[in-house]
Amino acid sequence: MSVQVEKLEKNMAKLTIEATAEEFEAAMQKAYLKNKNKINIQGFRKGKAPRVMIEKMYGPAIFYEDAANEIIPEAYSKAAEESGLEIVSRPEIDVTQIEKGKAFIFTATVAVKPEVTLGEYKGLEYTADPVEVTEEDVAAELKKVQEQNSRTVTVEDRAVENGDIAVIDYEGFVDGTPFEGGKAENHELVIGSHSFIDTFEDQLVGKNIGDDVEVNVTFPEEYHAKELAGKPALFKVSVKGIKVKELPALDDEFASDVSDFDTMEEYKEDVKKKLLEKKENEAKTAKENALVEKAIEGAQMDIPDAMIETQARQMVDDFAQRMRMQGLTIQQYMQYTGMDIAKMVDQMKPQAEKRIKTRLVLEKIAETENVEVTEEDINNELEKMASMYKMEVDKLKEYMGDAEKESIKKDLAVQKAVDLLVASAK
Repeated sequence: MSVQVEKLEKNMAKLTIEATAEEFEAAMQKAYLKNKNKINIQGFRKGKAPRVMIEKMYGPAIFYEDAANEIIPEAYSKAAEESGLEIVSRPEIDVTQIEKGKAFIFTATVAVKPEVTLGEYKGLEYTADPVEVTEEDVAAELKKVQEQNSRTVTVEDRAVENGDIAVIDYEGFVDGTPFEGGKAENHELVIGSHSFIDTFEDQLVGKNIGDDVEVNVTFPEEYHAKELAGKPALFKVSVKGIKVKELPALDDEFASDVSDFDTMEEYKEDVKKKLLEKKENEAKTAKENALVEKAIEGAQMDIPDAMIETQARQMVDDFAQRMRMQGLTIQQYMQYTGMDIAKMVDQMKPQAEKRIKTRLVLEKIAETENVEVTEEDINNELEKMASMYKMEVDKLKEYMGDAEKESIKKDLAVQKAVDLLVASAK
């Protein structure tokens, strides 16, 4: 195998990769062995026809696609390494010669890591707002804990009010016809949560248990089910029950139940302390982000579109993985939202570009400042990771290869570059 590298405009490159005729012949033979059981030739039992007979009847091109797929992944991987390029996109493959008895030639067009010219990044100005925790902040946090420890009680002697949980049966109709997903029984709807469309919840306020209500609403123009978008609908609703959340009293008993403290005063002080830590961390992050943004504004780089496309697709893949962890497939998500992969990738591109710029600038700062990441730094990071995953450090190290350790090293260098921006800021 041989490779030729051609530099293109805007940080793109074309690799012309050639596998010898012998290598292509070996791939053709593998393609034959893979497919022979699927091909019928008169006079031969299935799977027993010689390759020469199959090629005589159907032409050698019958094996070309599988032979190409046999060669390309490994050949591209080797060529990418040989090229010495820092490739930052998926390759765009184009087969330029495929013929029995000849060398197999294909090209791979790729994006390469752009060079960054830094502007000012030391002594950047930043004015931070003072960090404080107000009584209102503490009260709001206590309210959240109250809500988390509330109990639900049934109400029978009054009508539905805002904030209630209405237990309802409902069925929806558009143009007099029921629609899919528009029916439920014993559904618990929080009035005022706006989890249902339009004024649905408002029209239940004042209704009593046992009432049958006709609720008229209009679906949003951007509704995920396109056949319903923008259409008026009638819901026939039966009010089956009313529930309310009952909040516990904010007293010493509550404090001892939800914390390690015996009194409400002690608990409030701890809440205030934790809120202060949270706000200080948020302020630190805001300062870092603002200084990095300024460093990016002063830098120059030419990011290839293919690099942004690859980053956006990776972000969609990451999103799909998070969905799977929550029990939802990406196909289900797209069905609910009316999205498709192409739209998701396009939506991710601005964020992908920002993420790329951030990384490139911080890597360049780390390189310019000769930032050093020591073995102690790496070990400390591995200890944090082991603690997070509840693993022994030595066990974690066993699972990590050189590539993973190098990735950690680069991430730590980037974080040290951020620390340098903060330390030098005015």
